[in-house]
Amino acid sequence: AVAGTAVVKLATEATKSYAQYEQLVGGVDKLFGNSSKKVQKYASQAFKTAGMTANQYMETVTGFSAALITSLSGDTAKAAEKADQAIRDMSDHANNFGTSMDSIQNAYAGFAKGNFTMLDNLKLGYGGTAEEMQRLLDKAEEISGFKYDISSYADIVDAIHVVQTEMNITGTTQKEAAKTISGSSEMTKAAWGNFLTAIAGGGVVKKAISDLIESASHVYENVLPVVQTAITNIGNAITEVA
Repeated sequence: AVAGTAVVKLATEATKSYAQYEQLVGGVDKLFGNSSKKVQKYASQAFKTAGMTANQYMETVTGFSAALITSLSGDTAKAAEKADQAIRDMSDHANNFGTSMDSIQNAYAGFAKGNFTMLDNLKLGYGGTAEEMQRLLDKAEEISGFKYDISSYADIVDAIHVVQTEMNITGTTQKEAAKTISGSSEMTKAAWGNFLTAIAGGGVVKKAISDLIESASHVYENVLPVVQTAITNIGNAITEVA
C-alpha cells in the first residue's frame, strides 16, 4: 500500500512537471523559432550550469527573451547564447551574494523594459538609476574596450557579464556544483526535477537517470569527508571531557 501510494505520488508530480514542460517548450518555440532546440539543449544542462531544472530555465528565459531578440535584430541563435549567459550570471550572482534568485530575475526583467530601479539588487556597487546603469556600462567598456549602448538589452547583459567576470563571480555555480555540499545538493535537486519530467515523456529517461546519479555522487563525495571530520572531532571532544 505504501509503495502504491508512493508510485501514485511520483506519477502525479511527473505529470504536473511534464504539463509545465509542454507549455514552456511551446513558448520557447514561438520566441526562438529555429533556435528553440538550442535553448532546450541549454535548459537540459542547466542543472549543473545554473542549479535549475530545465523547466525553471525555460521559464526564466521567456521572461526576457523578447527584448533580447529585438536588441539583436531578430538573431535568435545569438539570443539563445546571450540568454544562457544571462541565466548563468544570475545564478553565479545568487551563489556569491546570497541574493534571492527572484530578486535577480526581477532586476533583469526590469532592464528589459528600460527600468533600472532594481540594479542595486545585483549588489555590484551600482544604485537603481539609469545614470548608475550607464556607469556600469562605462566600467564594462573600460574593462573590455567595447562600447555598450544602454538602449540595447543585449549590451546590458554583456556589460553585467564583463563586470561580474572582473569581480571573479562568473562560473562559480558550475564549480560549486561539483565541489560543495550546497552546490551539489542544488544540482541534484534540479536533476531530480528533470527526471520527473523525463519519465512522463519530456526527455530521455536514460540521460535523466545518468544526470541524477552523477549529481548524487557529488553530494556523497562532498558530504562524506565532512561527516568523517565531525565524527572524529566529536570523539576527541568526548575524550577531552572524560
